[in-house]
Amino acid sequence: MGAFHAYDIRGVYGTDFTRDDAYRIGYFVPKLLKTKKVALGQDCRISSPEIHDAVARGICDAGADVYELELATTPYVYFVTAKYGFDASIQITASHNPKEYNGMKVSTTNALPVGLDSGLGTIRDWILNGEPVVVAERRGNVIPFDKKEEYVDFQMQFKGDYSNLSIGMDLSNGMSALFVRSIFGDQPHCINEEMDGTFPNHEPNPLIKDNVKQLSDLVKRERCDIGVIYDGDADRVVFTDEKGEFISPDLMIAFLGNWFLKKKGLRGKVLQDIRSSKAVGEYLTPMGAEMVTWKVGRAYAARKLREIDGVYGGELAGHYYFRDFFYSDSGILASLLVLNVLSEFKKKGVALSKVIASIVRYKNSGEINFKLEHKAEAMDALRDHFMKAEHATAFYDFDGYRIEFADWWFNIRPSNTEPYLRFICEAKTEAMLEEKVAKATEIIKSFD
Repeated sequence: MGAFHAYDIRGVYGTDFTRDDAYRIGYFVPKLLKTKKVALGQDCRISSPEIHDAVARGICDAGADVYELELATTPYVYFVTAKYGFDASIQITASHNPKEYNGMKVSTTNALPVGLDSGLGTIRDWILNGEPVVVAERRGNVIPFDKKEEYVDFQMQFKGDYSNLSIGMDLSNGMSALFVRSIFGDQPHCINEEMDGTFPNHEPNPLIKDNVKQLSDLVKRERCDIGVIYDGDADRVVFTDEKGEFISPDLMIAFLGNWFLKKKGLRGKVLQDIRSSKAVGEYLTPMGAEMVTWKVGRAYAARKLREIDGVYGGELAGHYYFRDFFYSDSGILASLLVLNVLSEFKKKGVALSKVIASIVRYKNSGEINFKLEHKAEAMDALRDHFMKAEHATAFYDFDGYRIEFADWWFNIRPSNTEPYLRFICEAKTEAMLEEKVAKATEIIKSFD
């Protein structure tokens, strides 16, 4: 049972979890969340129908009703959960992982995520400890519950006039294909539109730059103003500029400030994850944002944005969260707002690459992964070395460490889903960045 993680349930189907595990998860979700109705959706992966049937049987055997959403993006499931008052929902998906993976994202009231420390750990323990499964006297029913038209109407309220833009889109053969044409019409140049759970063109992970190559080629070929690529379940989105160059997703948190803070005149808290560029806050603070830094992952970010009543937020992984979307994340909604902003910049003759260049103020290492056993010891050694050598201007000790200095900063954190220690660093100059990364690598590798 290696599929339970901090944010969700995910692993290689048939290895990390089985059909029987899926049945038991379905059975225990109504008990955990004290409800008699569960909204249930699924992505297009080959194993999703089998998992879906097992989960649905488990829910019904527990005496709860399944509200059947059928094929769904993950944000669509969040929408249904929050708008229609469900205290439990399950989306069967492995998001951006390769085709052999699958899993589940569980949500509760107001589409709040259920993570390992807010319920998934309890279900895991019930399964491992052999908690009895007793079929209810009154089994639940499966009730069709199609709200896709309402969901499209909800998204359309955020759509502007993009007639001056040429847009390239890669749907990654994933779930965004359910809605992209209904929302954007024929305007975008789209590739990989067919939903296909074997992901024949590339893995549905837009953070891997090789997976963005087809989009980059499309943008250059069609002379697009922007490239947009969604992950497998459409909760994440990544962008390229008009040259087909990958844009680090944290920089788009800053870009979106032009919509919320400048265009709409909103003031308030903006959420970023602990890995975000320092440039994000430096760009947004003069606009009236109060930056809040928090842990990585939807299980933490969506709850935090609601807790602080933030205007919006984002993560380096390409998740963007919105107060206007039940404090949840949506790749399509993020792209709608980004296109609104870009359209205004184009009217002024300013290309996307120029806007991004005005945000960037640091040289960035990107996320570097180290596979090693003694993660905690390596993290502490890194902290101790640099804090003794220099004066820290800021220190965060959740989700690993983020330590800021006058001209540079770093974050070191253990992965919640993989056996890696993840390191990211920024500095004012390339020479300083190389020096800090080299020293950090030397310290970390001494614990290998």
